[in-house]
Amino acid sequence: MPNHKNHSSDKLRVFMKLVVGLGNPGAKYRQTRHNVGYLILSEVVSRCAGCSPKSKFHGDFVDVRGKNGEAVFLLCPTTYMNQSGRSVIEAVRFYKISCEDVLVVCDDLNLPFTKLRFRSEGSSGGQKGLADILRVLGTEKVPRLRFGIGDAPARMDAADYVLMNFTERERADLATGLKDSADAVQYWLDHGIAEAMNKYNGRS
Repeated sequence: MPNHKNHSSDKLRVFMKLVVGLGNPGAKYRQTRHNVGYLILSEVVSRCAGCSPKSKFHGDFVDVRGKNGEAVFLLCPTTYMNQSGRSVIEAVRFYKISCEDVLVVCDDLNLPFTKLRFRSEGSSGGQKGLADILRVLGTEKVPRLRFGIGDAPARMDAADYVLMNFTERERADLATGLKDSADAVQYWLDHGIAEAMNKYNGRS
C-alpha cells in the first residue's frame, strides 16, 4: 500500500488521497461502537510495513509514500468526534487534497452490524463527526465508508448506545468486519468510489 497506479495518456499524475477514521481519543472509548473508524484504520495501518502513527493535524497521522510519488495519508482526528473537521481541514489544506480524494470511515446506526456501504456524497445521516467534516469543508461531496453498528435497543438513547463497548458475542464478527473494511478501503484507493459502491453496496 499504496499500489494504485494513476496514469494519464501522456504522463504520470501524482496520486494523493486521505483516509479519515472517526472516533474519540482515550482508553475509555477505545472499544466503543463510535470508534469503529479508528479500529478500521488501525487494521489498515497494520498492513503497512514500517508505518507508525505520529501526532499531526490534531490527530494520529500516517504518511504512506509510493515509489512514483504516490501518497496515501491516514488520519484519526483526536479532537473528539464532533470537532473532527478541524483535523481534516488542516490536512486537506496542507497537502491540497480535493474533497473527492478524501474517504471518511465511520459508524452507522442505520446499517446492520458489520454491513458496509460506500457513498460518494450526501448528508451526514446524523453522524456527528461526518457532519462536522462536511460543514468545515463546505460540501457534501465527500466520499464515505459507513460500517454498520446496528440500531440502538428499544428505549435506549442512541448517544448512549454508540458509546457502549461491543459485546463478547459481537467481537468475532467484528474482527472479520474490520478486515473486510480494510480491504474495502484499499479497493477505494485502487479503483475509486464508483467501483467501490458497485462492489460493496449490494452485499448482504
